[in-house]
Amino acid sequence: MKALNLYSVGDLRYDDIPIPVIKDDEVLLKIKAVGICGSDIPRVFEKGTYHFPTVIGHEFAGKVVKAHNRVLLNKKAAVFPLIPCGKCAACKTGKYAQCDNYDYYGSRRNGAMSEYLAVKENNLVFIPDGISYDAAAMCEPASVALHAFKKTRVVKNDALLIWGIGPIAMIIAQLARAAGLKNIILVARSDERVKFAQKMGFPFSINTLKKDLNKFVDSLTNNKGVDACVEGTGTASSLEGCLSCVKNFGTIVAMGNPVGSIELSQQAYWKILRKELSLVGTWNSNFNNMENDWKEVISAISKNIIQLEPLITHRFTLQEYQNAFSLMKEKKEFYCKVMFINK
Repeated sequence: MKALNLYSVGDLRYDDIPIPVIKDDEVLLKIKAVGICGSDIPRVFEKGTYHFPTVIGHEFAGKVVKAHNRVLLNKKAAVFPLIPCGKCAACKTGKYAQCDNYDYYGSRRNGAMSEYLAVKENNLVFIPDGISYDAAAMCEPASVALHAFKKTRVVKNDALLIWGIGPIAMIIAQLARAAGLKNIILVARSDERVKFAQKMGFPFSINTLKKDLNKFVDSLTNNKGVDACVEGTGTASSLEGCLSCVKNFGTIVAMGNPVGSIELSQQAYWKILRKELSLVGTWNSNFNNMENDWKEVISAISKNIIQLEPLITHRFTLQEYQNAFSLMKEKKEFYCKVMFINK
């Protein structure tokens, strides 16, 4: 087999740790920004990854510094973190999130909380110069948000309730605003999160520990209920809240990843039946030639439809990892998105 040429940018150094060797279908990415996902906290402190050791980090962007194709050098890119098997029925239809035997940067194989990472060329999402590395690293949660938002099937002047005020919820809210929704209701159990959402331009954000959600929704919707809900916390109480607030024939998108069993009361289950609701699941994002949430997100960022950098409340270097993770685990102060930055 003929050896392929390798092209690189300058001298690549990473202290005493070996730089990854790229395969024929990979490029070497110098990581510029990587976000800490909420799912990374139990990976670090509780359940771990699929094998040990594993470098975590699946929300990231960087610069191509080594490649078999010279044209790719110095390209700015985000990365779709799921590596499909390419053989199963889901892969053959481009539904990679449902792949039977997928790999994943940051959980099943090494991720981006490092200086360099070997990345599949097919997983690169090239970023225009006008988009910062920080914003580019937010393409993963933004694509998840867009994928979920599409499933609500809401249209202009509809009302949408989003349960949970985190990065993905805030992006869904921005997408809803751009789509011309009349009432966008954000729900949390924290005054700080409510204030943050209001500061971002969403006045109908409430703390359910202090306000009656049903009365609030009724006042905005003339007692009809919202057209759709996105459940973003993965808890039974919030799902029951969504079932209570959505109108007849409405849609509930289940997005929150549960940490335990979800049990519904009989009254809540009856609401699904009597209202004839659509309960829809959402998982990851689309990344194929027919439907590509990532390219749509990049377009939305470029057009200022969504603003991602204001959601980054904390930035750390990789050397400050203990401060970053303890901030999130111990909830020492309010945060939305915590990110590592490599200069």
